Amino acid sequence: MEHITLLIGIVIVTALVFDFTNGFHDTANAMATTISTGALGPRVAVAMSAVLNLVGAFLSVEVAKTISGGIIDEDSGIRPEVIFAGLVGAILWNLVTWLAGLPSSSSHALFGGLIGATVVSVGLDGVNGDAIVMKVLIPAVAAPVVAGIATVAATRLTYRLGRGRSSEDTAKGYRAGQIASAALVSLAHGTNDAQKTMGVITLALVTGGVVAPDSDPPLWVIVSAGMAIALGTYLGGWRIIRTMGKGITDIQPPQGFAAQTGAATVILASSHIGFALSTTQVCSGAVMGAGIGRKGAVMRWSTAGRMVVAWVLTLPAAGLVAGGAALLADQGNAGITAVAVLAVLACGAIWALSRRKPVDHTNVNEVGAQEPVGAVTAALRSVAPPPAGAKPSAPERAAEAAPESGIAEHTPEQTPTPAAASSTTR
Repeated sequence: MEHITLLIGIVIVTALVFDFTNGFHDTANAMATTISTGALGPRVAVAMSAVLNLVGAFLSVEVAKTISGGIIDEDSGIRPEVIFAGLVGAILWNLVTWLAGLPSSSSHALFGGLIGATVVSVGLDGVNGDAIVMKVLIPAVAAPVVAGIATVAATRLTYRLGRGRSSEDTAKGYRAGQIASAALVSLAHGTNDAQKTMGVITLALVTGGVVAPDSDPPLWVIVSAGMAIALGTYLGGWRIIRTMGKGITDIQPPQGFAAQTGAATVILASSHIGFALSTTQVCSGAVMGAGIGRKGAVMRWSTAGRMVVAWVLTLPAAGLVAGGAALLADQGNAGITAVAVLAVLACGAIWALSRRKPVDHTNVNEVGAQEPVGAVTAALRSVAPPPAGAKPSAPERAAEAAPESGIAEHTPEQTPTPAAASSTTR
């Protein structure tokens, strides 16, 4: 076996950077509903999720094998610089969607990046089309639908079982259930997503002749990938947590418990059979299912629509960026250096833009981050009232009060300032 070259070392570091972005990008998958309902404080929630992501990284290597020897043909002439270009495309798309607060798929960003770079450098023969269809595209469509349907049923069953009891009586139990189910989602996320980086690093080692084809990830690869995703998870992707916890629907403890349990079941089952699905899509589908499952819940379909658009764009967008990076990287050391410099500059620009309106653990649950309740939602609520014992949220109470009082709905930005209110009184 050959020693690890400088280029392979760069690929490994870049893969761990992607793993880090995957961690903070996907923290919302496990903890958004737990944080939004107050079952756990933001800092405690992300710390617990980080530890369990690390533990989950050691439970299986089936998904890593799918990445390293399934989607990309190891014998097609793939070189380390191709993998580097693919990772750059995935990282930049992760950061763009994080800046927008959209829970897009880090997994599909990685797949799109690898596919785009491979097609540009090697051609279509370097991609295993059957594996992409069976282990990426079909799960991408099926998993959020299955998770959503399962969560609709679980949410309705949960409210039916708690019918006749006040929300105060059941809230403590549901919050405990949320903590347990969030822990399970975190464990499942580490089992599924950390393996994707393991697979990429193993693929780089195979292309460089460091390990034999079809090898399992070495232990040091498993440890480093688990540590990187855990560190990213601990930092918390607060923008996406806000969208997932408050932007799609107003989650109550019973809904949070149902959503997280359904999502964890789907993720763990897919990891066991080697499906490299998107945990983000599964958890987002479960949250939407929880909103549909509770009668009278406020659903913010414009946010859900933007999220679905991001899902559709992820594979081609990451692939285009990675393809451009591959064209540069194929020019030799100068091209690789240019890709690295441009990637660093782009990451710095995105970070600078994020500082204009920072989101952190202190304001992640601010009501002002939500969309205003519209006339359509208010009309739906009048037809399908919430179940007995369910406490309406602040936006829901505002929707009920506005028609009675004759006060028009307004967004948080339109709320009169104290100075304006006092001048009106005078």
